Amino acid sequence: MCSADHFSFNSVLGLLFFEWVQLSYLKIYILQSKDEKVFIHNHLTFLVKYHKDETTELSRIVGFEVKPFSINHQFEGQWNDKNTRLITCDPHASKLVTNSDTPQEVEAGKEIIFTYDVGFEESDVKWASRWDTYLLMTDDQIHWFSIVNSLMIVLFLSGMVAMIMLRTLYRDISRYNQLETEEEAQEETGWKLVHGDVFRPPENSDLLCVCVGTGVQFFGMLLVTMIFAVLGFLSPSNRGGLMTAMLLTWVLMGLFAGYASSRFYKMFKGSQWKSITLRTAFLFPGIAFGIFFFLNALIWGEKSSGAVPFTTMFALVLLWFGISVPLVFVGSYLGFKQPAIEAPVKTNKIPRQVPEQAWYMNPAFTILIGGILPFGAVFIELFFILTSIWLHQFYYIFGFLFLVFIILIITCAEITIVLCYFQLCSEDYNWWWRSYLTSGSSAIYLFLYAGFYFFTKLQITKLVSGILYFGYMLLASFAFFVLTGTIGFCACFWFTRLIYSSVKID
Repeated sequence: MCSADHFSFNSVLGLLFFEWVQLSYLKIYILQSKDEKVFIHNHLTFLVKYHKDETTELSRIVGFEVKPFSINHQFEGQWNDKNTRLITCDPHASKLVTNSDTPQEVEAGKEIIFTYDVGFEESDVKWASRWDTYLLMTDDQIHWFSIVNSLMIVLFLSGMVAMIMLRTLYRDISRYNQLETEEEAQEETGWKLVHGDVFRPPENSDLLCVCVGTGVQFFGMLLVTMIFAVLGFLSPSNRGGLMTAMLLTWVLMGLFAGYASSRFYKMFKGSQWKSITLRTAFLFPGIAFGIFFFLNALIWGEKSSGAVPFTTMFALVLLWFGISVPLVFVGSYLGFKQPAIEAPVKTNKIPRQVPEQAWYMNPAFTILIGGILPFGAVFIELFFILTSIWLHQFYYIFGFLFLVFIILIITCAEITIVLCYFQLCSEDYNWWWRSYLTSGSSAIYLFLYAGFYFFTKLQITKLVSGILYFGYMLLASFAFFVLTGTIGFCACFWFTRLIYSSVKID
């Protein structure tokens, strides 16, 4: 079929064609100010592909192709809106447009005829595989490079941890256990010297418990979502489905958030479990909802169709208060009923004075250094994730993403253990918050990289759009901070309990 532009379009193809004509006129208006010839694509060829089901004998459209051409249309006689037949595009005479040998030039005062034709072709592609055209992986080498790069970081850290665990710690523990006289005991140096203070509750221990509980909730959400995505239950083409799955998993993981926060809270000799439960249930979700509501209000102010409807906002609040908060309370109740976690060594009543530290053991310096390697393990994959979110491309290689997630966990754990060991050897026992912030500082580099991506890859000029970008990336960086900080903290907690339970303490 070959059709000109002087009729009403009732089909989807016709609507697409009409939009294309409007854009073409706009482009002509912009280009006409230049002193050069301008040609225009004024013909579209649609090839609709369909697959016939042998069992039902029904056919479904599984794809289509569009090819633009530029042709100077000719017709006999004068133009008639109803009966004009084009010489250059006549399906009755099997005259179809297949090339742009005689292109249509844009000239002042002359009309342009826009046409399109539609063809149908049977395809072997089944209905379930119709998205595979868009999901073909053509850049797998860069992902493999990302995996190899991350593995090199993991191997480096693993070597350091192995050296500490198998050589240094073994030597230290053997030497400490052989100290028999009081004079030898007084000459102790290193991490054993602070055994009476290493498990002393930190400042703002309540906030630390809340952050750890929230991190456990994030970890469970990401782990479950990635497993379902890798197994193929979540289609990358349905972004709404992926986000819905993440929100529902987040809500259900509130049980583990309450359990983890109450367990650490009881270990720190806390007694008001309801207070810690409320803070776990409302701190991060409250901050996230506040940022989201502010950004959505900006979109409402712009009268954009991308704004989240009020009913959806109400549904989110209902999930939060109706499911997440009760589950956090249930988890906290179960965790607080468990026996308190006992430290392997006793804590002295009077805190030991921390000696003056070397410049390279300064907390700010070690925290910032500790975040570089976890970020370095994921930044290549982060580029593809940002491209998927902000440039409307599909992210479908969840297998690679799952491997990077595992590498991130190992990297956060190992870098925190290494720096914690150096800190304890310097007789600084304030490791609780520093272990959380060491791996959590990778979120700073994530936000800085988001700024670099904004100025180098995106062409956003409106103020509201820029605020939306940095607002959502701030929220994502905050979530990344909570996740990585919790991983590092839990690894450090396991490490300190392990080494201090291996030495004889009089």
